[in-house]
Amino acid sequence: MTTSDPEMICVGAIGGAYGVRGEVRLKSFTADAQAIADYGPLVTGDGAMEFEVTITRAVKNGLAVHLSGIATKEQADALKGVQLYVPRDRLPDTEEDEFYYTDLVGLEVRDTGGTVLGTVKSVQNHGASDLLEVQGPALKATVLLPFTRAAVPTVDISAGRIIADPPEGLF
Repeated sequence: MTTSDPEMICVGAIGGAYGVRGEVRLKSFTADAQAIADYGPLVTGDGAMEFEVTITRAVKNGLAVHLSGIATKEQADALKGVQLYVPRDRLPDTEEDEFYYTDLVGLEVRDTGGTVLGTVKSVQNHGASDLLEVQGPALKATVLLPFTRAAVPTVDISAGRIIADPPEGLF
């Protein structure tokens, strides 16, 4: 298993130790943050470690959780920044107009006239809504495209493309 395996979906990231008893702060990427415990065991990106998750409480910017096999603050600290994955088949099917971030990365982005704008590099969320980070040969820097129905009227995963109607002046 590697992080490039399309059947493995990143569902969370460890923010570091929480307290002195081996708990970690976990940032969940699932729609319902606490559902992350239902999809276990969670696996590290390199496949070297596997954890069952027990949520102890909600904390600022995530969850405090106990990971199986982690008993000390030092063990928890060593996991800071580690991303956790599950096989796609353990996750619920998406509804119409819902997508897993990993399915959007790599899609070609075209405007409504058919001009290629670039490719989705990542999906980000800074609180208000999701943003598609688009990179392209004609762009000096990546562009953050709002992932809204108005700015992205069409997503066709099977065709590998997104049709965008970006705000004026964005590209």
